[in-house]
Amino acid sequence: MPIDPSVALGASLPIQEFSWSSSDVQLYNLGLGAGARPTDTGELRYLRDGDPQVLPTFATVAATFHDTEPPKVSFPGVEIDLAKVVHGSQEVKVHAPIPASGKGRTTTRIAEVWDKGKAAVIVQESVTEDLDGNPLWTARSSIFARGEGGFGGERGPSEAVALPDRDPDTEFDVPTLPQQALLYRLCGDRNPLHSDPEFAKAAGFPAPILHGLCTYGTMCKSITDHLLDSDATRVAGFRAKFAGVVFPGETLRVRVWKSGNQLVATVAVADRDLAPALADVVLTIA
Repeated sequence: MPIDPSVALGASLPIQEFSWSSSDVQLYNLGLGAGARPTDTGELRYLRDGDPQVLPTFATVAATFHDTEPPKVSFPGVEIDLAKVVHGSQEVKVHAPIPASGKGRTTTRIAEVWDKGKAAVIVQESVTEDLDGNPLWTARSSIFARGEGGFGGERGPSEAVALPDRDPDTEFDVPTLPQQALLYRLCGDRNPLHSDPEFAKAAGFPAPILHGLCTYGTMCKSITDHLLDSDATRVAGFRAKFAGVVFPGETLRVRVWKSGNQLVATVAVADRDLAPALADVVLTIA
């Protein structure tokens, strides 16, 4: 049985201890498209030697940055073929700006397991501290496993972010690079779905797709650049649901509404009749 909710729900995953350097941060930022404006002062904050600014979304790769093997979906009570899995949602909240280099310790548990009928959704929650016990960030993520539902569990909630009933406050396009997935995979996600054309075809895609977390981080950076003067320290949190695939080289259309201390957004693929890419996008301002 690929999923046994009686074992999975509440299970703790192995504690991760890790370190990161300013060069790791620079590479991550390059993977999000940093450097496209190589003489812009705000843009160059992401690529300074020694102290590049760190987006909260770096938290999604910090613990696995130096991994060179494809990830496995193997948890207590969960054994799923990687080709069946796509990212469902991601949220990161930082307790202070992430330093450009440091050491961390992450504890993770399986918080929810939902049966969507033809698919399963598995939600993880994690807390990361430095080695002195000071909180760095908390994260919540879900994976969507096609063909793994029907085990008799609850369907779970269906939550959506309500968009303001008015035109967006701003709208802009963000191009992705044809080689962006090949660059971003150097940040520790070696899933062949993003690099191997034959693996992608076997998974039902015409070509390798961009990592969902690359789109996620790219949007956090782009919204920060357009609305927060390229100042990553003003971002307290970022969350989104993955609503569709993005192929490297496509252009993303971003629409943003200001709502109190939040920036709410939608992200669609301009090249494919505004096919959804990210939904329920919320950037919380510090």
